[in-house]
Amino acid sequence: MTALLSPTLADTVTASFTRKRRLAFAIPAAILAYLVYAAISFDLAGLAQRARFDNAAILLSDFWTHKTHVTRDNRTGGIEVAIEGETKGTYPDGMLPDWVTIAGTTTTIDLGQGHIVTYDDQGARYVVPDYGTIDIRPEGGKPVLTAPEPIPDWISVSENKVSVTTDAGRFNYSRSKVETFKYEPGWELWFFTLDSPFYGKGFGELIGLATTADRIDPDRTNFGYMVSEFWTNKMWRHGDVAWAIFETILMAFLGTMTAALVALPLGFLAARNFMPLGPLRFAVRRFFDFIRGVDGLIWTIILSRAFGPGPMTGAIAIAITDAGTFGKTFSEALENIDEKQVEGIQSTGANSLQRARFGVIPQITPVLLSQVLYYLESNTRSATVIGAIVGGGIGLLLTQAIITQKDWEEVAYYMVLIVLMVMLMDSLSGWLRRKLIKGN
Repeated sequence: MTALLSPTLADTVTASFTRKRRLAFAIPAAILAYLVYAAISFDLAGLAQRARFDNAAILLSDFWTHKTHVTRDNRTGGIEVAIEGETKGTYPDGMLPDWVTIAGTTTTIDLGQGHIVTYDDQGARYVVPDYGTIDIRPEGGKPVLTAPEPIPDWISVSENKVSVTTDAGRFNYSRSKVETFKYEPGWELWFFTLDSPFYGKGFGELIGLATTADRIDPDRTNFGYMVSEFWTNKMWRHGDVAWAIFETILMAFLGTMTAALVALPLGFLAARNFMPLGPLRFAVRRFFDFIRGVDGLIWTIILSRAFGPGPMTGAIAIAITDAGTFGKTFSEALENIDEKQVEGIQSTGANSLQRARFGVIPQITPVLLSQVLYYLESNTRSATVIGAIVGGGIGLLLTQAIITQKDWEEVAYYMVLIVLMVMLMDSLSGWLRRKLIKGN
């Protein structure tokens, strides 16, 4: 084939193939070079060296386990046993978990697997199977460690504190207190707190109390009492969490629907086939670009300074951002309608409003509903982040739990609820789409 072509044309074709071949190698090479540059710039090798996977493992375990603190005040000798170390989870006098024994001034803690911790007047001891006894006694106000040599890396020793971390639990001894943490699976006190008359009851016992047993409180049924104790749980605050979920969904709903109602009439002003005035159409389109070009989080921060914190501020921020997006998509849908249907309505003598109602709206309704329902689903997730800024919804509770750096089981609880909320909105959106668009 090359022989039939003129020399100039043959050179041109060959050069074109060569350029395309070089481009095919150049693009992957450029991407690879950029990735290498990014890895060096962000110091990925140093990041891997600085990573503390042991801390990550503890964090992950905190998501699905709870820990009970057994604390002795070294100044007063007082013993406190509390779930997650919170006052709301403190065992009352005369009530202890079965693995803690107090006899006079001696407290014995059985962590399981042969791990035994003892507090007494001389200090504290931790018996670790296959290692030996870790003995700590105060001397001059400082903890002094006696343990088999060499000291393993799971024992941390400093001037004022000794920490031991094993598979059975953790143990800390400092000047002011000695504390032992026992990890157990599950979210403890999720149903009832320690001061509830229903705490520690099995499922069968609860069924009996709810159906046939005498009333614990003469003013209400046992079942109503159970529901109240669960709903007002001081540790998990189920009532507050349910209201926060409602606030988040309401924030997303109000913001999305307000944006759709504002964008629909403005979309007519931005559509070429409905707005003949070019300058006005240009101004409306640039307005859409401006409000959707600024991220919703930026609008949230600005509005929170203007109107103060609250779910309504978050709803306004969502409405402003989505109004720009809806205005663009709605105007594009209007520009792509079938003009023949509008002409048919016009031939009957219909005015402009009737042409829009019966010739335009039915055509764009599926597109409008699809866009609105999709953004409603998406905004339900976004409202969580916005709520963390404006102080409303489940996002606020999630942020508060993260800030404490210890309530990681609550963080997991809120994350599960957020995922379930998004799944629910996805299912609801799909159901509405089938009902309203397909008519199923």
